[in-house]
Amino acid sequence: MGTYRIAAIPGDGIGKEVIAAGCRALEQLANQKSDLKIEFETFPWGSDMYLETGEMMPADALETLRGFDAIYFGSAGDPRVPDHVSLWKLRLAICQGLDQYANIRPTKLLPGLASPLKTGTPATIDWFIVRENSEGEYSGAGGRVHQALSNEVGLDVSVITREGAERIQRFALEIARSRPRKKLTFVTKSNAQRHAMVLWDEVFEVVSTDYPDVQTDRVLVDAMAARFVTDPESIDTVVATNLHADVLSDLAAALSGSLGLAPTGNINPERNAPSMFEPIHGSAFDIMGHGSANPLGAIWSASLMLDHLGETDAASALFDAIERVTGEGSQLPRDLGGQAGTDEVTQAVCDAI
Repeated sequence: MGTYRIAAIPGDGIGKEVIAAGCRALEQLANQKSDLKIEFETFPWGSDMYLETGEMMPADALETLRGFDAIYFGSAGDPRVPDHVSLWKLRLAICQGLDQYANIRPTKLLPGLASPLKTGTPATIDWFIVRENSEGEYSGAGGRVHQALSNEVGLDVSVITREGAERIQRFALEIARSRPRKKLTFVTKSNAQRHAMVLWDEVFEVVSTDYPDVQTDRVLVDAMAARFVTDPESIDTVVATNLHADVLSDLAAALSGSLGLAPTGNINPERNAPSMFEPIHGSAFDIMGHGSANPLGAIWSASLMLDHLGETDAASALFDAIERVTGEGSQLPRDLGGQAGTDEVTQAVCDAI
C-alpha cells in the first residue's frame, strides 16, 4: 500500500461524468483502507480546450503526465471537432508519446447480467483481449494527395515492425501463461494482407516457441468474429493488431452485456512512463448531461489501474463491489436494463465497498 498520484483527464462528453464517478469510488475505497492514499489532479484537456485554443492539450502535456503514477482518462470526441483531431491530438498522442504499446481489455459476464448469446454464461465469457496499441493500422503512416481534385488519394499504411510485434506477442503470452487455462488465440489476416501481416505471423511462430506451456491457435480475424458468437467457450486470451483487436473487443463487450461495462488499460509494460486507464464506451454526446451514463466501465478501469500499481487487494475489493451491484440488480444503469442514473449506480458501488 502507498500513496499514488493520479492524473485525471475527463475529456469529452460523458467522460466528465464517469471519471467523477470513478474518482468517487476510489476515494471511498481509500477511506476504507488506511494504508492506501490516492491524490487526484484533474486536467481540463479535450475538445472544449481545442475550441478555445486550437489544441487538445498543452505542448508540455506529456512531460507533465510523466510525473504521475497513472492516468485516468474519460473519453475523446465532440461533434464540433473532427474525430481524427480529437483522437490523434489527445488520446493517441498520450498512448504513443508514453509508449503505452499494450492495450488490455478484459471481458467477463458479471453476476446478474445476461448475454445476447444463447450460450453466453459466466463460464463461457471470461476473456482477456490484448491489443497492439502503437502501430499496425493505426500507426498514422500515410497521407492525402491531389486534395479536392477528382483523382484525390488517401492512404493509411499498416505498419508492423518486428520489435513491435514481438513485444506485444510476448506480453500476451505472459498473460495467457498467468491465467488458469494457459490458452492464447493469435488473430491475423495474412491471407489477404500479404506483407505486414505475414511478418506478424512469422514473429509469432518464433516467439511462441518460448512458451511451450501455453496452448496456441491461429485464427483469421473474420473467423474470430464469428467464433466469439458461435464458440465462446473456446476463447480465453486473445492477441491481435491495433484495428482487429479494437473491433473484436467492442464485440466482446457487447456480448458481455454492454459497452458501458468495458474497461481498458493502455500499458507501458517497462514502467518507464505512466500507464493510462479508461472505459471504452466513448464520449456518448447523445446522453451527456442526462445523468444516465453507466459508470461501471470507468470504475472497472480504476480496478485495472490499482492492479497495475500493485494494489491487488484494493483492485479486487473494487471489482468485487461492481459484481455485488450487478448481482443484486436493483441499481443497474439503463444500458443494463435498469433505471438507475450515474449517481445512483456510483453510490451503490460505494455502499458495496
